Amino acid sequence: MKLTNEGLKSPVWKEKGYKLFSYDREALKERTHSEPIWVHFGAGNIFRGFPARLQQELVEKGLADRGIIVGEGFDNEIITDIYNKYDDLTLLVTLKADGSIDKQVVGTVTEAYPCDYTPEAWARFQEVFKAPSLQMISFTITEKGYALKNPAGEFFPGYVKDFENGPGKATMFLSRLTELLYSRYKAGELPLAVVSMDNCSHNGEKIEAAITTIAAEWVKKGFMDKGFSDYLASSKVSFPWSMIDKITPRPDASVAEMLKADGYEDTDVVVTSKHTYIASFVNAEECEYLVIEDDFPNGRPALENAGVYFTDRETVNKVEKMKVCTCLNPLHTALAVFGCLLGYTLISKEMKDEDLVKLVKTIGYTEGLPVVINPGIIDPKKFIDEVVNVRIPNPFMPDTPQRIATDTSQKLSIRFGETIKAYAASPDLDVKSLKCIPLVFAAWLRYVMGVDDEGKTFEPSADPLLAYAQDAVKGIGLGYTGSLDQLHDILSNQKIFGVDLYEVGLADLVIEYFRSMIAAPGAVRATLKKVVG
Repeated sequence: MKLTNEGLKSPVWKEKGYKLFSYDREALKERTHSEPIWVHFGAGNIFRGFPARLQQELVEKGLADRGIIVGEGFDNEIITDIYNKYDDLTLLVTLKADGSIDKQVVGTVTEAYPCDYTPEAWARFQEVFKAPSLQMISFTITEKGYALKNPAGEFFPGYVKDFENGPGKATMFLSRLTELLYSRYKAGELPLAVVSMDNCSHNGEKIEAAITTIAAEWVKKGFMDKGFSDYLASSKVSFPWSMIDKITPRPDASVAEMLKADGYEDTDVVVTSKHTYIASFVNAEECEYLVIEDDFPNGRPALENAGVYFTDRETVNKVEKMKVCTCLNPLHTALAVFGCLLGYTLISKEMKDEDLVKLVKTIGYTEGLPVVINPGIIDPKKFIDEVVNVRIPNPFMPDTPQRIATDTSQKLSIRFGETIKAYAASPDLDVKSLKCIPLVFAAWLRYVMGVDDEGKTFEPSADPLLAYAQDAVKGIGLGYTGSLDQLHDILSNQKIFGVDLYEVGLADLVIEYFRSMIAAPGAVRATLKKVVG
């Protein structure tokens, strides 16, 4: 069983329970090549396991007759070592919470190129961007991919260089993308939707800001017509917001072994020079959500027939806030911090821990739901039900608390601070009734000490404020009974917690919990039990 056009002709695929596509892929390729409608940038697992499969669903239903052209602007080895090697095919392995597995071959990617100045690739992208049929370009390039400046507000050197050298010599992906959009402008100011599908707040705003900034710099230096900036600001070009939610972890060794047992030969995991982990197969959870602002000047694929929600910008924003501030991300962060302290290496196993289940249920249902942002199109309680009962406990999901604990200082304010603010602003709620959210804050301070509940040292996950946080607990060890006044600076830091914990009246409780957790080995568990009951 080899994942190639020729290999799919073997009857073994169906005999082993693999679902193959039924459409004429060569005809799909020809139609897509002559009249493209969709280009996607960011060739990684989330795209292969979600948007590419959505388009396949439309093609199978007879609701679409063209596929997706893929570009990769960061890691070209993905194209050469995965797409080209496997004829642009993907094996999607869906890992269900009930223990069952679906195995499906996705064939809707019809062309894939690096987005650079390689003659064939660049000529093809220019041709595609000039096509009147093109409806949308989409992105899964991670939030960092949209950043033009460093934390100090200075342009990264690559962009400084691009601004000076101009089109045709750009080193950064977004600069080259702006060039391609300029070619669409020069072809007659053709309409287009520029759709970020990255998991970050206000993603459409981020891609719009990046592209318009690059364009403005090149217009200012005379490399491009001023009309290009006007075109980007017009109704001919849209930058819809979206919310995406689907876990597609790195290729998992246990999944590879299951596939090998079937006779599937292409299980090798590629680790590129840029540290991308990718394989011919994508392992993913079953649950998925994609909500998109319905603003497409040149039309769009009928993805609502594949489960995508199309709505207005305000509703997209509400869905994102519901997920990030209440129904998913806060629960994940709580499990990450406590999981590291309590010696867990899989999030799913934490959901067999009665105390941790009580913790996340209290954060979600008791403390979060009273102030949840309800988007209307998705029920918040049902969303939490699915998270708690299906998604997080899924034994097939190889997600670790250590990975999720990365950059926790950047997450606390949005994942918990917004709930605290809502309590403080409500005449009917008492912010001091919150117990488990302050417990997570205390556990994070305990976590940055780098000592688990057994008293063993561990390395906290990467975090831009790790040194700052560790300095705040410097000199504090297990059994410490001295003053904790040194915590004042960090607990009043609104950038971390979203609020000054002293001003809202929660600092004393966080300090009380923290003191309890540092009493002795086993104190984290004892404090957790005491608080969750």
